[in-house]
Amino acid sequence: MTHTTDTSPRTAIGNPSVWPCLAYRDAPAAITFLVEAFGFIERARYGDAGLIQHAQLAWPNGPGGVMLGSVRENHEFSQSAGTNVVYVVTEEPDVLFARATAAGAEVVRGLTDEDYGSRGFTVRDPEGNLWSFGTYRGE
Repeated sequence: MTHTTDTSPRTAIGNPSVWPCLAYRDAPAAITFLVEAFGFIERARYGDAGLIQHAQLAWPNGPGGVMLGSVRENHEFSQSAGTNVVYVVTEEPDVLFARATAAGAEVVRGLTDEDYGSRGFTVRDPEGNLWSFGTYRGE
């Protein structure tokens, strides 16, 4: 097996962004929680009051965000709710931790200074997904 590593400068890649796609049993409530607890900005919502076909929440501190929708059986992208783990870069983990806990996020790992230089935390949203926030931007 051959493994290739991209050693080109990041500027050659441009400004990449990642959009995890999540499913929620109560997608409207999830949108409200993600906006209130973490500061995401709702950019799009398609569907009716109970069934969200697609929603897009932008991360205010950089490119990317999350896409989400209601759990739908027998859909080509069907997935279980509450089984995802997402990491998000933030410059202000202490402020975000206070906001998340005030909104009711369950603390899994409190604010921690890591050996590799990051400061961050992990919380669980109301449907069980884990959200880690930290200052580490990757290599």
